[in-house]
Amino acid sequence: MLFDVGDKVVYPHHGAAIVERREKREVFGETRDYLVLKLAYGDLTLMVPADNVEEVGLREVINDEEVEEVFAVLRKKEARMPTNWSRRFKNHVEKLKSGDIYQVAEVVRNLSLRDNEKGLSAGEKRMILKARQILISELSYATAKTEDEAELMIDEVLDGAHGVKMAAQA
Repeated sequence: MLFDVGDKVVYPHHGAAIVERREKREVFGETRDYLVLKLAYGDLTLMVPADNVEEVGLREVINDEEVEEVFAVLRKKEARMPTNWSRRFKNHVEKLKSGDIYQVAEVVRNLSLRDNEKGLSAGEKRMILKARQILISELSYATAKTEDEAELMIDEVLDGAHGVKMAAQA
């Protein structure tokens, strides 16, 4: 898959980014072409070898139809989660690492439901913030809305489907 400067992409575990430029770098005596990615949030820039984009899981931002599918995942009522904290945490970590937007949406849904019912551990609170940021960044690019508007859409879908009220994120 070839990405050009200006393309909106998703880097697994970090979320949406824009390809800022291509540059050649010499690493271990070998000159390679790199994509320089500017993440949608924070002040992080990533460099990905152009010939490794598939290996690292770099992909295009989802389309309108896929946005609706993400909302369907968020609306889904049943959330099968291990009751054991460490298994549940490990399961969610793997979903976030996958870079798959639907699995990230599952993490947001599952942890939102759990937070509403029983509260979250400190680790799960950090995880839901990370998952929400990844989801917000991609939905923002996919829908051409601001991050605040994308976050509001997520909250409205969760609230409408599950009665989940998210505390205002700082």
